[in-house]
Amino acid sequence: MITLADDLGRPVTLAAPASRIVSLVPSVTETVFALARGAAVCGATRYCVEPAGHMQHVTRVGGTKNPDVARIIALAPDLVVVNPEENRRADFDALAAAGLELFVSFPQRVADVPRMLRQLGTLVDASPAAERQARAVEAALAEAATWASGGRPRVFCPIWRNPWMSVNHDTFIDDLLSLAGGRNVCRDAAERYCTVTLEAIAEHAPQVVLLPDEPYVFGPKDLPALAPLRATPALRSDRVHFVDGKALAWYGPRTADALRMVHGLLHPHAR
Repeated sequence: MITLADDLGRPVTLAAPASRIVSLVPSVTETVFALARGAAVCGATRYCVEPAGHMQHVTRVGGTKNPDVARIIALAPDLVVVNPEENRRADFDALAAAGLELFVSFPQRVADVPRMLRQLGTLVDASPAAERQARAVEAALAEAATWASGGRPRVFCPIWRNPWMSVNHDTFIDDLLSLAGGRNVCRDAAERYCTVTLEAIAEHAPQVVLLPDEPYVFGPKDLPALAPLRATPALRSDRVHFVDGKALAWYGPRTADALRMVHGLLHPHAR
């Protein structure tokens, strides 16, 4: 018997480690594979694309916001993994009403990731692998605590265009930027996922701009649109970087390397 509390403090109880898993969270899908339990993933969303080339046997159950609840129930999973931001409460309630066991994964800070990894490892009978990954994240966090500040460059990290959107202090991305030695220029916004104008961003004089490839796929085509920032230190010093969006927002096996990668971009002369 396995009993633990998920990231919302809800009890999760399994008679045995899960051997049939439906994941509605792309980063968790990748994590289960990283724990060498990919064969247990019987269902996942169409956005669960990692690890690339290893998802052929997995039944697709719709999107994160519109999963096919009936198909999920028909798969008879031991465990369904959900996330409050990725998934809707109505779908959670429908799956719970069907008697399925749900694990809510919701790390809100980088420091929450090791606990999530250990929990997932327990649920899928992969505790040794989960412990290794958890310790890797803890090692990166310990390393981050030793990084000399050398100032905290102001960072603009949009997540969408038309309209321009970014994130405030109450997000995983902001925490990662802060730990990596930066200061998110949108961190004081009232909304977690905030709409901004580049004219307002220019007033914060960002020193670095990070352009992720998800959820919006930023690329060279978007550089002309940054014209309102042309007088900022970031554009004057050519510190506009295209980055892996999964590194910024997907928690799990990517987290330790992501923290070091972002630090290297923000403090290129620190090492």
